[in-house]
Amino acid sequence: MKKNKSNIFVNIKHRFVNYFLTNKLFISYVLLALTGTILARGFSFGHAIYLKAQATDLAMILIIGSFAYLMKPKNRFKYLLFWLVVFSSIETINVIYYKFFTSFASFGELATLGQTETVVGSIFEKLRFLNFIYVFIPIIFIYLYFKMNRTAYFVFVEKINKAKRCFFGTLLGAFICLVFSFATATKTDYSRLVKQWNRVYVADRFGFILYQFNDLFQTLSPKFSSLFGYDDALKKFEKFFTKEEINEYTQDNQYTNIFKGKNIIFVHMESIQSFLMDLEFNGEEVVPTVNKLAKEGMYFNNFYPQISTGTSSDTEFTLLSSLLPAASGTVFVSYYNREYYTIPKYLKELGYTTYSIHGNHASMWNRSKVHPRLGYDNMYFEESFEYTEDDVINLGINDSLFFKEAMPILEKIEKEQSPYMGTIITLSNHSPFIYKDKYAPYDLSTTITDENGKTYTTNYLDGTPVGNYIVSSHSADLSLGEFIDYVNESDCFDDTIFVFYGDHDARLSRSEINYLYNYDPSTGNLYSEKDDEYTSYDMFDHELNKKTPLIIWSKNKAVREKLHKTVTYTMGMYDVMPTIGNMFGFKNPFALGHDIFNIKNNNIVVFPNGNYVTNEVYYSNSNGKYKTLKTNAVLDENYVKSRAEYAEERLEVSNAIIVHNLLKNDGKNLLKKIENEGA
Repeated sequence: MKKNKSNIFVNIKHRFVNYFLTNKLFISYVLLALTGTILARGFSFGHAIYLKAQATDLAMILIIGSFAYLMKPKNRFKYLLFWLVVFSSIETINVIYYKFFTSFASFGELATLGQTETVVGSIFEKLRFLNFIYVFIPIIFIYLYFKMNRTAYFVFVEKINKAKRCFFGTLLGAFICLVFSFATATKTDYSRLVKQWNRVYVADRFGFILYQFNDLFQTLSPKFSSLFGYDDALKKFEKFFTKEEINEYTQDNQYTNIFKGKNIIFVHMESIQSFLMDLEFNGEEVVPTVNKLAKEGMYFNNFYPQISTGTSSDTEFTLLSSLLPAASGTVFVSYYNREYYTIPKYLKELGYTTYSIHGNHASMWNRSKVHPRLGYDNMYFEESFEYTEDDVINLGINDSLFFKEAMPILEKIEKEQSPYMGTIITLSNHSPFIYKDKYAPYDLSTTITDENGKTYTTNYLDGTPVGNYIVSSHSADLSLGEFIDYVNESDCFDDTIFVFYGDHDARLSRSEINYLYNYDPSTGNLYSEKDDEYTSYDMFDHELNKKTPLIIWSKNKAVREKLHKTVTYTMGMYDVMPTIGNMFGFKNPFALGHDIFNIKNNNIVVFPNGNYVTNEVYYSNSNGKYKTLKTNAVLDENYVKSRAEYAEERLEVSNAIIVHNLLKNDGKNLLKKIENEGA
């Protein structure tokens, strides 16, 4: 018996050694490919090892690599090298993408590549050498190939032809890995893999390779057939908008029609976050203008943008339509030619002239094509202004000059084309925040007293990402202040309502923002949780900190008295249209948001990644964890689960409307059906 066991062990050892000797190239390919996925996971998620994801990655690597065995040994190198280059590209692109967008790249966004030239500085500002470490993986493979080639390895392998056995054996190994991965998957895992909109969750659970192949399938499926998924999308759409509770928060309230017939100007404040309103250095506020407007007007202090990869363009779309951004690609580039119900279109039906003004070129985010589709009659872009290169900050004309040159346009419209609705899009405060020589001066220094009573001044924020952002925001705020002065001094705008909103956060990482809250200038280190001065700033705090100001304001003092208040309800960008619409006398039957003064504390703000926030909780869809927002609050698990389902349903319906153009004909048919049933 002992001899038999010994023979079995020797036999297994012999087979293993023999396999290793005759499959060095393939083994090198597998190890290098798997190493790349582990590195990418570590750089993205902060934890490199997760067996379920690595099992899926390994399965994909084995399946793809197995076909090399059907080729001659000398040709296998080119095939395996090609796939290593593909894997390395996937890893490089996704790690960089995650660093900038906290999401992963999609084939559906290839159409938006034309927009990257204008934000390339923002991207490269965040890049580090390690982001390109994957380039060395194919190089190492090439080195190993030539080393094997010099030892007549391929001649030796060709004489021992066990290609078919290796092919089927490799597929068997891949199958075992897949069984392990998918047998341990939950219903939620399968659901999110199929729907793909929560990219971070899919990449984390199933690995980068399967994520990217699944994304390619999801992107191409509708292209193969214009009817793909249409019937299912239409059913969801009709079911959603015929539910009784859909009209639960549509009644009139104290603000109904209060601005009917008045002019309205939306001012899109680039990257202004609400936390700036609480900051001052050396007695000078960071954003004094925004603070002043908030005190004079109606200020919503729990307002959240709902952006995906389209950033500013997503905000424009969601604000005007009360729909969420597209699950793949961006509406402004991939789905601009659909039918949408928007604020400009409703106001045009009420006799308004509509226009947009922006200091960047018209092709940015495809605005020259999108804005007319959204309902703007006239557009004033970069070519409408006189400026020199010295007047440019980052993406276009600096806000100070932009506002100054916009004023004559605004006054002319008011005198000749009232009533009107306009959108003014600023951009000086766009990342990267590195144009110190063009920003207004602002002193970030801090005076501290050490434990010995010695007082000294430090400027530790200077030159840091968060410090640069603060200086840039202060400069943009001063330009906004000049604009408000123009408005107040003008003979126009007494009958005009202004809506100021921060379009999205500054795209700074948690560690970069944490530097503001937990840096100890006396030691040069960050405070630890053990220190009394430590301020908690976890993942949830960072997401909650992304809220931006929303302010409704007028120079007319009588109107201001009606507006003057701080609204604390949790509110999202998709709630702007229903809220403003009620004030101006129109309602969108296909809005996903609500009039905030009807829904009040029952509101749920849904984010494109499936996260949501209420006045009670912030929920992370990627890991199912949540943070309660009230001290000592205890939530029923059903509260969290039911709202997660609410979020998912709205994401699906919104994407169905966008992808399948359901508002063009189906929306009108559904409204007629509802009217007939009501009659």
